[in-house]
Amino acid sequence: MRVSAAGVVLASLAAAAPAFADWEGKVEAGIVFSRGNSETTTANGKLDMAKELEKWKHAAFLSALYAESENSLTEEVEATAERYEARWQSDYKFTPRAFWFGGLRYEHDEFSGFNYQASATTGLGYRFIDTERTKFYGQAGVGYRQIEDALSGETFDEVIFRGDLGYEVQLTANTKLTDKLIVEAGSDNTFIGNDLALQVAMSERFGLSLGYAVRHNTDPPPGLEKTDTLMTINITYSF
Repeated sequence: MRVSAAGVVLASLAAAAPAFADWEGKVEAGIVFSRGNSETTTANGKLDMAKELEKWKHAAFLSALYAESENSLTEEVEATAERYEARWQSDYKFTPRAFWFGGLRYEHDEFSGFNYQASATTGLGYRFIDTERTKFYGQAGVGYRQIEDALSGETFDEVIFRGDLGYEVQLTANTKLTDKLIVEAGSDNTFIGNDLALQVAMSERFGLSLGYAVRHNTDPPPGLEKTDTLMTINITYSF
């Protein structure tokens, strides 16, 4: 994957936004180049959007990460990170605070030890705080997950517990702090993901986002690390 291909990853996420013109959300994109004795390229992008109706709320999330390194002596290019994730969730509101949810999640990560993790879950959620300045919610449920081991090619099917926590606070007129935690616990593997972000608006549409993401698998294939972390500085566009 060369520079042009890395750009395609980011452009594809941005191009998806106009198809959901009546939705609200944001696109994030960042790319880093390092040139010298070794050449590295890192690109990441996110599309996070939602549509809220009287009784329903639909939310979609897409993300992509790619990193490669080229040795100037051997001219060999090696991918060092490649991950794609897609999520969908629909909520039905029983009350202004209580809701039922149904969710889908798919992840392909070349370096996690699993070719993919795909899950379908359902459960109940509650908005503990829902003000203009602060929002805090939790949800819990059960579901089904399939995992494919990258080393053996074997697939595992299991019942899982799903839990989420989400927090958002408007620190100043143009600064917001968000944190989202997701847990999928099963007998073969427990996945934990946490995304912390500080967002600074530079205008009505454009801003900057400083993010720190942690992803943890309790039972990866032998020889692989359980935890991955990623720090990003992205340009954001709200729509």
